[in-house]
Amino acid sequence: MKALLYKELRLAMHPICYVFILLFPFMILIPSYPLAIGFIYVLTCYPILFLGANKGQQSNDLLYSTLLPVRKKDIVLARIITVALMQLVFVLLMSALVPLARYLSGNMTSRSGTPVEVPGISLNGYVSIVAIAIIGFSIADLIFFPIYYRKGRSIVLSTLLMIIGFIVYLSIFTIAIPYLPVIGEGYKSFLENENIGIQFALLGGALIIYIAFHFLVYRISSNLLEKVDF
Repeated sequence: MKALLYKELRLAMHPICYVFILLFPFMILIPSYPLAIGFIYVLTCYPILFLGANKGQQSNDLLYSTLLPVRKKDIVLARIITVALMQLVFVLLMSALVPLARYLSGNMTSRSGTPVEVPGISLNGYVSIVAIAIIGFSIADLIFFPIYYRKGRSIVLSTLLMIIGFIVYLSIFTIAIPYLPVIGEGYKSFLENENIGIQFALLGGALIIYIAFHFLVYRISSNLLEKVDF
């Protein structure tokens, strides 16, 4: 597994993936930028990672990997771990920039001189958004990996459905529900609850869902790859 991860990070990972992961967290510093949207940029690395390694299927990275003296399920596991590391690094970098983003937003005023409120930039709100995003990553990977490994080349379809699914999910929890007439205010109050323990409990639940979903992703995807005849 160590050798497979080394291959993923040194050979499969296209350099532009590292650029995306290191630079896009800084979008949190853009005034009034929709915070939840920033997490979508992690997903844009997927086609770059899979196609960047395969050069449009010409170098046959997946075929090459299956010819190595390793199990097919380990190939899938290595790629899932690589994607999980991308997500983790992105979230950690964005989280490290939250204090600076809060400082910048605290010095922003409107034309009338009143302070500008940036949704989700408070500590409580940010933890809630990260929890929502982590569950979104779980759903995105559950869509992407089984579709891709069903034939080992369905990169366009898997990417399209994954991004659509992630956007629909985010839209429900960050746009639709907060503006519902009955439960909208209660939902927003929950996300901005002053008891930070509630938000971290939500984050802990999201991490459990993330681990459970990715175990399911691994089982489904590895079983599908076992059936692929190259």
